[in-house]
Order: sequence, then structure tokens, then C-alpha cells
Amino acid sequence: MSFRDRKDAGSRLAAVLMRYRDERPIILALPRGGVPVAAEVADALDAPLDLLIVRKIGVPQQPELAAGAVVDDTKPIVVRNEDVIRMAGVSQADFERVRTAEIAEIGRRRSRYLGDRPHPELKDRTVIVIDDGIATGATARAALEALRRRHPRLLVLATPVAPTDTLEMLGKQADRVECLESHTIFGAIGNFYDDFRQVSDEEVISALSRIGPKRS
Repeated sequence: MSFRDRKDAGSRLAAVLMRYRDERPIILALPRGGVPVAAEVADALDAPLDLLIVRKIGVPQQPELAAGAVVDDTKPIVVRNEDVIRMAGVSQADFERVRTAEIAEIGRRRSRYLGDRPHPELKDRTVIVIDDGIATGATARAALEALRRRHPRLLVLATPVAPTDTLEMLGKQADRVECLESHTIFGAIGNFYDDFRQVSDEEVISALSRIGPKRS
């Protein structure tokens, strides 16, 4: 199976996720690529759509190395990678400096995409987190760990495509993982799409405006 584009992937994923429709789920998209996929699911399930913005807290001398992550919430949730912090010798002051900058970036993005819309209440709800594909799983792992602290009744991770070993790892953090296809040899997510062009801010805003919270 391969996907024509994110809309196609979302339609196929929605067919698998229809069994959650009666649970009145909340759909959370990982922007930007996850939004067109999640929009198709939210539309099919008649569910509200919101964003889950995750920002890496990079090691100051090696920004690509994650000392942790910060996840969007009314009070942003910080996930620490203690092994990396210890190995890289990241001081508390350095960690806090990068964390503060990433929280500001989350605020900027949420304001651009969602305006002043409040965060959805997730306690005791079925929550489905969606991305257009998963590679290393670092972002999804941080998202799931943070969401667990918001006490959903059922936490589902859904994606069109991912590596087999990554799905096994994430299956320990989500209550359920729904994936259309998994591969032992993976490469890049874009390899599984005919059209994997970058999603624009305007596309994200349009999808959220069209579906958004109106079905909460």
C-alpha cells in the first residue's frame, strides 16, 4: 500500500478508526503534516479537531540531540530525557533557557493556528493522536507521555505508516496503536507518499477553521 497524498492516507485511516466514532473522540493532530490526515478522520468520525504542538528541547551545543521536549497545554508539559541531560552535561540553567524559548514558540504557533481557542478538556475522553507518519517516534513518545498526565480514558496513537520497531516501542505508551502499514526497513516517511509536499500554515488554519471544535 502507498498513499497518493495526506488526504488519501487520512481517508484510509478514518475507515479503520470508525469503530471509535460512538466514543465521541477528540482528534489531536501533530502539525503541520498530521493536520490534513487528521482532518479526514475528524470529518468521518464527526469529531472535534485540535492541535498537539510538540517542541524538542535541544542540547545547547547539539540542538539536534533532545534533552527533552515541551508539549502544548494550558500549562505546557515538560518531558525530560535524563540520560541525555546527564551524558551531555546540560545544566539546569541551560535546560530552562531552551525550554522557555520553545514554550514561546509553541505560543506563537498556537496563536497563529488557533487564535484564542482554549485547550480541549481531555480528562476521561477518548483521545486519538494523529501524524502523517512516524519515523524515530521521538515526537510521538513525548506527546503520549504528556497526554497521559491529562488523564484521558483511552489514548490512541494513529498513523498511516511507521517502522515496526517504533510501533512496538510506542505501544508501551499508548493504550492502542492504529497503523495502516508497518515496515522493518523504513527510510523516510515521504517514500510512502506520491505527493508529500510541505503543508503550509494556511492549510493548517483552513482545516482547523473547517472542522475545529464545533463538534465537541
